[in-house]
Amino acid sequence: MLLASPRSFCAGVERAIEVVRAAVKAAEGPVYVRKQIVHNTHVVAELVSLGVIFVDDLDAVPDGATVVFSAHGVSPAVWAQAHDRHLDVLDATCPLVSKVHAEARRFAARGDTVILIGHAGHEEVAGTLGQAPGSIVLVESVGDIAGLQVADESKVSYLTQTTLSVDETSLVIDALRQRFPLLQELATEDICYATTNRQNAVRALLDEADLLLVIGSANSSNSLRLVELAGRHGVPAYLIDDADDLDGTWLEGADTVAVTAGASAPPVLVKQVVVALEAHGPVRVEERALTIENIRFSLPPKVHRR
Repeated sequence: MLLASPRSFCAGVERAIEVVRAAVKAAEGPVYVRKQIVHNTHVVAELVSLGVIFVDDLDAVPDGATVVFSAHGVSPAVWAQAHDRHLDVLDATCPLVSKVHAEARRFAARGDTVILIGHAGHEEVAGTLGQAPGSIVLVESVGDIAGLQVADESKVSYLTQTTLSVDETSLVIDALRQRFPLLQELATEDICYATTNRQNAVRALLDEADLLLVIGSANSSNSLRLVELAGRHGVPAYLIDDADDLDGTWLEGADTVAVTAGASAPPVLVKQVVVALEAHGPVRVEERALTIENIRFSLPPKVHRR
C-alpha cells in the first residue's frame, strides 16, 4: 500500500476548526456556524458533540448570538446581514480564500470584467461572486468560454476557486487567453498550496497503483478532484468518508492500493482505513512524501482577544 503525502488537514482547515473550538470555550451561549465549517462529516459531527449548531442561513441564528463563518468565506451581503442582526461574528475564512476575495474587489474596482473559474453552487464560489456583483462572470469549463461577452475585451481578468483541478484549470485559463488576448494574468495562483500538493502527491503514485482510495466527504471539492485525477490516468478511484465505506470487491486484483485524504479529512481516518485494509490480508505500508507542508495560519485577532 502506498500512502500519498501530503494528505489530510491543511492549515486553513486546522485554523477554521480551532476558531470554532475557541468560540465554544469563550461564548456564554450556543455557538452557531453558518454552513459546514469545512466539508467533512466527521469534523461536523465532532463539533456538534461539543454543542455547536450548524445552520444554512443567518435567519436561523438568534439576534446577538455568536456565529462563525466557515472556511469557504461569505459575501459582503452576509456580513451586512450579520451586522444588522447584531451577531457576534468570528470569521474562519481561509486566508487564501480571503486573498481571492481581495483580488475580486480590486479587479472590479479598476473596471475589469472578472471571470471566476469554479463550480456553481459551491460555497466558496458564492462568497467570491458576492464580492463584486455585476462584475464577475462564472465559468466552469472550456465550453463556457466561446460565448462569453464582456463590455471591454481589453479589461478582462480571472480568478479561480482554490480547490480546483490544476490540470483542468490550466486548460480553461489557456482557452481564456485565446479568447481574450489582453487577459490580465494573476501575480500568484489562486488554487491553494494544499490542493496542488495533494494532487501532485497522488499523480506521483498513479503509475504504480492499481487502485486509489480517497478519504473525504462527498461535498469536498478538493477530495473529488483527487478521484477525477486518478480517473484521467486510468486508475480506478473511490471516495470514502471512512473505513466503513470500504468495499472489499474493489480490492480484487489490486496488488498495490494507494491511499490519500482530502484537505478537510481528519488524519485519524487514514489510520482507520489502513487497519481496515489489513483485515483483507497482509499489507506493507510505504509512505511517499512529495513535499513537506509547514504552513500555519494565525487565528483571527478577535479570537485572541477572548
